[in-house]
Amino acid sequence: MGKRGDSVRKIIAGKLEDCSTEDVFCFALTCEVCGRVWKSSLKRFTKAGESPTAEGRRIIYQKVYQREQERAKIQAIQEAMNRFSLCPICERLSCDHCFLVCDDVDMCCQCAEKLQAVGSAVRKKMDLESG
Repeated sequence: MGKRGDSVRKIIAGKLEDCSTEDVFCFALTCEVCGRVWKSSLKRFTKAGESPTAEGRRIIYQKVYQREQERAKIQAIQEAMNRFSLCPICERLSCDHCFLVCDDVDMCCQCAEKLQAVGSAVRKKMDLESG
């Protein structure tokens, strides 16, 4: 992955919101252009429903939870990278509905409007909501 991809990955990781519960891991990211919230695929915690009573088991349970949560976050970042782009003009995270493929430079729809650039959305609104 190039420098730009690493940069986008770090930005997404920093803006990802943890919506996890005790049983399920989930993360959310908000489009900085339209405000639409995207949620990652749900990942069930392998020990969901267990309530360890012994102190040693609780410590192990917490470590397993942390490890699985970190893995789920890495997967969520990858999912988000397939649905969001960084506008090179305003440097905001833009969902695929708001990010346009233009002739010269791809950019978010708000920058395209300001700069009078023409383009088409990476993904149509219905496609974004279903996937």
